[in-house]
Amino acid sequence: MFPRDLARPKSAFFLFGPRGTGKSTWLRAQLPGAHLINLLPADAMLRYEREPERLRSEVLTLPRDRWVVIDEVQRAPRLLDEVHYLMEEEGHKKFALTGSSARKLKRGAANLLAGRAVVRNMFPLTAHEMGFDVPARRLLKFGALPMSVTAGSDDSREDFLRAYVTTYLAEEVKAEALVRDLGSFGRFLAVAALAAGQRTNISSIARDAGVPRDTVRGYFEVLVDTLIGTWLEAHRPRARVKEVALPKFYWFDPGVLHAAAGAFDQPPPADWQGVLLEHYLLHELRSYVHYANVRGSLGYWATPSGSEVDFVFWRGQRMVAIEAKHAKTFRPEHRKGLVALLSTTKASSYVVYLGDRELTVDGTRVLPIATFLRRLWAGQIIG
Repeated sequence: MFPRDLARPKSAFFLFGPRGTGKSTWLRAQLPGAHLINLLPADAMLRYEREPERLRSEVLTLPRDRWVVIDEVQRAPRLLDEVHYLMEEEGHKKFALTGSSARKLKRGAANLLAGRAVVRNMFPLTAHEMGFDVPARRLLKFGALPMSVTAGSDDSREDFLRAYVTTYLAEEVKAEALVRDLGSFGRFLAVAALAAGQRTNISSIARDAGVPRDTVRGYFEVLVDTLIGTWLEAHRPRARVKEVALPKFYWFDPGVLHAAAGAFDQPPPADWQGVLLEHYLLHELRSYVHYANVRGSLGYWATPSGSEVDFVFWRGQRMVAIEAKHAKTFRPEHRKGLVALLSTTKASSYVVYLGDRELTVDGTRVLPIATFLRRLWAGQIIG
């Protein structure tokens, strides 16, 4: 098993992450001997949803210091009321509650334990967890989900990602009654995948997918709530120039994005490799910020005139600006967006590219992606 960078909380916690990121495997390693309730099988889910008091009966037979793991708790959200009671009235504090979707918990106004359980997230494997051994080009195409990384061949990785998209993103979403029309959701997925990493125009995506605008908004909520994607907000520091406000939508894993866009079957757009590089880099940034408990915000910066920086991290007056370039050779124009940003504010600036030379150009560090990731996880970029 890959050693994971997530530190186990000492008391009750929620562990959220998309299906297949390794939550259950990590918990088995972290909490050997825990009392496990797996709600993924339909019969178990129905049994506990109909009779949530079963949980109380089981836990009261256990020592108070024994961990109780409830896997996929969103499938029986009424159990959280029982967990709350057991924590408050019976002194059982060691609960680990996993979920691959927060939608039912939020929409159903479920008891989220009123802050008595901390929230942790699990992401696909990071470069640090993989020992910086997996080539970046393979990660861009096939992503970093454990099953993809450990597959024995590229054909096996492709088969896994196809199944992930068709089975999980379609059948599982429908099975949980998150969408009513699977056909329109499938068309939306294809369009949303090709529009990933761009400023999101809801009306344009609705038109291209042939789906009503309000429905598209709801579909994006489904992707966020099921942890398949996240919004990257525009940074607007009220500088001397006008900034754009539209957010960008990013998928949680470049391999899943590649499959959802149909890129294993059809030639992708000309700039597709750059899109995948941005997604992979954001995955590493988000993972590091969460696992290392770094305080601050991630976003992007752009102006209506076309100046743009892929990622900015800020905390108070401190800012780090990062531009991702899918190129083996650095060119001065790669700094265009950074130069525009730096004319308005002070920031540490980086260009991350696929070359092998480390450079410094007018104060901007130009780093090969492997070098950048090693320094990121060593706390030297935004630590």
